[in-house]
Amino acid sequence: MAGTLRAQLLQWVRVRQALLGPRCFWEEPARVESGSGAIPDPGHASQQQRAQAPSVAVPNPPALSEELPLPVLEPPRFRMPVVQPSGLFAQLPPWQQSQTLEELYEHIHTCTACPLGLTRTNFVFGTGNPQAEIVVIGEAPGAEEDARGEPFVGAAGQLLTRMLAAIGLQREEVYICNILKCRPPGNRRPLPQEVATCRPYLWKQLELIQPAFLLVLGATAASALLEREHKIAELRGRPIPLQGMLMVVTYHPAALLRNPQWKRPAWEDLQLLRQLYDAYRARRASHPA
Repeated sequence: MAGTLRAQLLQWVRVRQALLGPRCFWEEPARVESGSGAIPDPGHASQQQRAQAPSVAVPNPPALSEELPLPVLEPPRFRMPVVQPSGLFAQLPPWQQSQTLEELYEHIHTCTACPLGLTRTNFVFGTGNPQAEIVVIGEAPGAEEDARGEPFVGAAGQLLTRMLAAIGLQREEVYICNILKCRPPGNRRPLPQEVATCRPYLWKQLELIQPAFLLVLGATAASALLEREHKIAELRGRPIPLQGMLMVVTYHPAALLRNPQWKRPAWEDLQLLRQLYDAYRARRASHPA
């Protein structure tokens, strides 16, 4: 089965190359004129630029074993840890009883449980398909996300869009959110108490969406989900089971903009996600409910 999936993926990559040319998000960005602040986008290069671009071989996808670790085929996969109410006769907080993402947003978008709620411009809840099989999780909103109230809308968000497109996914197909809903000042790393305060909201989002896969961007976000500090090298390149879901960890797009040499391993991570997702859909189709 792994050989068939590998052949299918290679065929898909060749077709994509034939349509779009050899350049992809993980390649080194083209040089820009000094003084230009534009971020080069290989997907929008002119025909002359593409003709001059050197041919780059697409890396082979990582090999998968015959026994693929796959998510639980049918929901419910994930149940959030219960936040115990205080007091002998207290009820669960209203947000924890939410039945939809819209209801959850209404309950929590005015949250000031940590100091970040007092300094934010907008509460960045999340966006995308409320029934997505893939949820993309970042660390925290940045300046542009804070200004607009949507996750991944700046330069890193543009790169994320191209990363998803490279494996045949549109932003509208997935759900995108962050560990934190409010921007830390100066885009600093989230503090442990901030993560502990905001993480239950993410658990509830996942319980309502019931995704099969999590694409986790960066070690900070992955460590928050696993509730233990990890380095990115310890996590990427393999699927990680999490409460009936599978987590694939890769570099944060902002880190890729600063370190273009990491785009090739990120591409391998994305290929792994695509292979697992296709295998999951094939197995689900062969085991109808």
